[in-house]
Amino acid sequence: MSDVAGHDVVLDVRDLSVGYRTRGGEVQAVRRVSLRVHGGETLALVGESGSGKTSLALAVMRYLDGSGRVAGGAIRFHGEDLLAMAPVALRKLRGSRLAMVYQDPQTALNPAFPVGEQVAEALRLHLGLARREARRRTVELLAQVNLPQPAQLYTRYPHELSGGQQQRIVIAMAFACNPELLLMDEPTTGLDVTTEARILDLIAELRTRHRSAILYITHNLGVVARFCHRVAVMYAGELVEDGPVERVFARPLHPYTRGLLACVPRLDASKRGAPLAAIGGGLPSLITPPPGCIFEPRCPERAPICAERAPAAAAAPGGGTVRCHRWEELPPFRTVGASAGTGPAPEARAPGLLHVEDLRCHYLLRRPLADVVRRLPPRAVRAVDDVSLEVARAHTLALVGESGCGKTTLGRAVVGLLEPTGGRIEFAGADAAGLARRRPRDLRRRIQIVFQNPDATLNPQRTVGETLARPLKLFGLATAAGGDERVRELLRAVHLPEAYAARYPHELSGGERQRVAIARAFAAEPELVVCDEPLSALDVSVQAAVLNLLVDLQERSAAGYLFISHDLSVVRYLADRVAVMYMGKLCEVGGVDALFAPPYHPYTEALLSAIPLPDPGSVQRKIRLEGSVPSPVDPGPGCRFQSRCPRKLGAVCETEPPPVREAAPGHVIVCHIPLEELRRVPPVIDHRPAATAPSGGP
Repeated sequence: MSDVAGHDVVLDVRDLSVGYRTRGGEVQAVRRVSLRVHGGETLALVGESGSGKTSLALAVMRYLDGSGRVAGGAIRFHGEDLLAMAPVALRKLRGSRLAMVYQDPQTALNPAFPVGEQVAEALRLHLGLARREARRRTVELLAQVNLPQPAQLYTRYPHELSGGQQQRIVIAMAFACNPELLLMDEPTTGLDVTTEARILDLIAELRTRHRSAILYITHNLGVVARFCHRVAVMYAGELVEDGPVERVFARPLHPYTRGLLACVPRLDASKRGAPLAAIGGGLPSLITPPPGCIFEPRCPERAPICAERAPAAAAAPGGGTVRCHRWEELPPFRTVGASAGTGPAPEARAPGLLHVEDLRCHYLLRRPLADVVRRLPPRAVRAVDDVSLEVARAHTLALVGESGCGKTTLGRAVVGLLEPTGGRIEFAGADAAGLARRRPRDLRRRIQIVFQNPDATLNPQRTVGETLARPLKLFGLATAAGGDERVRELLRAVHLPEAYAARYPHELSGGERQRVAIARAFAAEPELVVCDEPLSALDVSVQAAVLNLLVDLQERSAAGYLFISHDLSVVRYLADRVAVMYMGKLCEVGGVDALFAPPYHPYTEALLSAIPLPDPGSVQRKIRLEGSVPSPVDPGPGCRFQSRCPRKLGAVCETEPPPVREAAPGHVIVCHIPLEELRRVPPVIDHRPAATAPSGGP
């Protein structure tokens, strides 16, 4: 089977509907969706959480749980009906010609077996390889996914690997039998930008080598722009727009697609300009979907006809389709934002709030018996090693770097969740070192934290109102009579209805739970808030709303933020200053404008190269870090980045600590390379303004 262009149609989904049985009725998660994926092509499937993306993929794999069912339509793989296929034939197909990579590798890998054995099992089962040959082929696959020492890695268990390494194992397993169709469900969510860039490069290489068709589910529009050929946009179970990536990003036709693109923080915008254009409202009930356009209740362009009947699919100029009554009448699409340098950046004259000097956080390792007998001193992981930084009042210092660089450890030491090994932490001139339980109560109140995952930090047995009232009682901030009113004020401050005070965490969406976590932090009336990856698991639309909320709360409370993140696009929008961290050390600190333009530290340059930009027209120099990461126990006397540095000078980088150089007032680079040479480095990103072609007509 082939399409008009002559390429094989690997996956053909026609009028697919998927439902889930619940006590309140059947949730119509996917309704009459049609799409095709061709050999050697990647089709991105994007949309908010709850739009039906994963349900569609599970239906293709025939992995729907007991409450789910395919309510209608057809799914064909190379022309063969998957829905009519017998279970025995389906088992032979899965893992060989048809494979899936899940979002969380920890749930896809068996913790009881070595990772190499789990890959080899697929080779023995589907290709009939002997045990020795399967092991040899597995080692080759592990090398192809750029895992270090693949022969030794074969015998290691999942818990002994990092998240990025686990994800590479899952990808190696998926590609083991050269599948013709690969379904990927958020495979890089939660990974830092350098690991994400390497994995995307790897998938693109394997796609070309094996001519695989890929259905790539994501909410990261930057990844779509970099990696995919076509994009299909889903909303509340329906496909609202699809087409080539270049056309959809330059001329989005559906109001929902426009809203998603406007939500994304861009490198030419900052909080000192206009707020991000978040999409208001929430998904409609999918038990009884509205009769008209599914997006009508949230659409800024709605007309009376939109509530009366659903729009039909229309051919889009430039390729693809769009389902909207008014798409030809809409004005040209323009992203909302201001120049990144617009407005004042008064970090130099802002009063200091947090002062960290020579902070060290070392984790002692258990000594093996041989070390005890030889009376060797205990060894320690140097998670944070002699770090100094400052956070100004009403300003945001972003702390960025790869996973494992020590960002979260530093943030937890500032809050008092762990005790530093050495150094000083001063808050508003007072000593703030040590654990929080030993700090004065008022100091605990003035320093709060927002964690990455609100599910793990909100008590499921307490209502939202009880959760928000607890810090008020703990710190004596409201009387019994005034507590309820203060809770309502906090809910209004984070743009949640007052009625949510009676709800439990499981009754809220992920974005709503994160807003409750932010409200709880601000209930204590803090002066410093540590934000530890608070946006990494959120959709772009929810992320934009939470970013606007953080900016608004900071303007009203004058709180300082220590914002820990690996998303440099978010950092560009929110931060006033940025500190770049690698292997427990700071390698560059400066104002946000200075950090995104030369001179760069070579590590900062690599991070900027890895940012997935949501603009196919942007030109980005490709820099991928090679070499091994040094041991955090014994990183060596020289620069910790030297083993991976593409600009390494020589032996001096290995044997001498890098000097601290001031590139400009307030902009410090810790590197052996002379500043004059770093200034000659061309910009990593040539960011071109998004296209503003008319959205209606050719």
